[in-house]
Amino acid sequence: MTFRINSLLNTPELNRTRRSVNSELMKFYSDILALIGKTPLVKINHLTRQHKIKARVLAKMESLNPGYSVKDRIGISMIEWAEKEGVLKKGGTIIEATSGNTGIGLALVAAVKGYKCIFVLTDKVSMEKARYLKSLGADIVVCPAAAKHGTPDHYVSTARRISEETPNSFYPDQYNHPANPQAHYQTTGPEIWEDTDGKLTHFVSGIGTGGTISGTGRYLKEMNPDIRIIGADPYGSIFKTFKDSGHVPEATPYLVEGIGQSLPVGNADMKIIDDIINVTDRDSFELARQLSRREGIFCGGSTGTNFAAALKVAKDLDENGLVVFIVCDTGEHYLTKFHSDEWMKEKLLLEPQRITAGLIAETKNSGAPADLIFVTPDELVSNAVARMNEGGVTQIPVLEDHRSVGSLRESRILAKLLENRNLLNSKVGDVMDEGFPVLEMDTNLAEIKLKLHKNPAVLIEDFKRITGIITRSDVLDLQK
Repeated sequence: MTFRINSLLNTPELNRTRRSVNSELMKFYSDILALIGKTPLVKINHLTRQHKIKARVLAKMESLNPGYSVKDRIGISMIEWAEKEGVLKKGGTIIEATSGNTGIGLALVAAVKGYKCIFVLTDKVSMEKARYLKSLGADIVVCPAAAKHGTPDHYVSTARRISEETPNSFYPDQYNHPANPQAHYQTTGPEIWEDTDGKLTHFVSGIGTGGTISGTGRYLKEMNPDIRIIGADPYGSIFKTFKDSGHVPEATPYLVEGIGQSLPVGNADMKIIDDIINVTDRDSFELARQLSRREGIFCGGSTGTNFAAALKVAKDLDENGLVVFIVCDTGEHYLTKFHSDEWMKEKLLLEPQRITAGLIAETKNSGAPADLIFVTPDELVSNAVARMNEGGVTQIPVLEDHRSVGSLRESRILAKLLENRNLLNSKVGDVMDEGFPVLEMDTNLAEIKLKLHKNPAVLIEDFKRITGIITRSDVLDLQK
């Protein structure tokens, strides 16, 4: 099968799509598929200095493919294989189980070649990737991420069933299709070897379908058996234990998308991989965010996983070390996920120093910004008590022209009313207590806690306007 795949992928037709068209003085590409591959290497600078790393660490910028991910390479290779084998005919439908990026790669090719697409995702896949697939004309089916492999609701089982029921359809099965690793053997590996002048010492990639690491790794090992191939894998995936012991453990949930598995897959060749490094969700997301903020490389969480493993490898190398890691896809696919402080806070993954007063106020109450409940000094106490009861709050700020002038606290106002019930008809300004401390939006969590030791709540000020309130219970919610 490998020889057949080699011969099918190394054809004039495929090579033609890789070339630009030069007609007289005009320069342009024949179609969008011609932009797949030939992605550059970019040196990491600030973050390697921060970690006191002497070796060179280079990012393979697969996010610069037209579909913004490494999976563009296998989209075209698997479809062109299917065309040449007669598996996929004109007007056919491509059906695949995907975490999004392979679907995007397939959908790009389908758009150019005129095929229909149905992709089966899990509910773990980001909203951005699902919407991107729809924008490319694909239909999507969403399955529960918690469904066990082999059950009818599992996304792979669902994709296979839909393919069996759909005439003239092609189910690539990226986890086992030999055109997946072969695409990387013929393109990604040679590109890295050529661009590093054969001097790389380590190659780092995630393991999802296994295609990138196995195909690229096989080529690099053939060129130099001393090159170390390192797998980066999230905690919860089975690959490290499987590689080290041959035992398949029970997989546990993790948040990083697109890499890791609950069972071994055919395209993940453990003989090619020298070592596998486990990385936490927190480190994956934090390093992906740092790549954006310190290096300008806007990437997904699996890239953070790869970079974490690359840093660990590079830490033990001298100036002669040269580590290449894969930038799997773009951060634009995850704007509502880990590139969102609100999402990171909700998942208890945001570093404490990044939690600000504005973020807490905006995201409390299930992430929806709550309207600030307040009263004015001229309102009646009875109205203030009713508003506190309706809002389910035990303290309320008193504001005038959006500035804090006082507060009402349930325990104190009730004590006063027990002594004199007629105070219900008094103005709030006549009975209010001192106001809560006012903090700027960017006040850090440590200072918020300090103020809450002496006060039941603090107010948030944005451009001289009170916009929110934080109570002790809001801060306790962060620590659950």
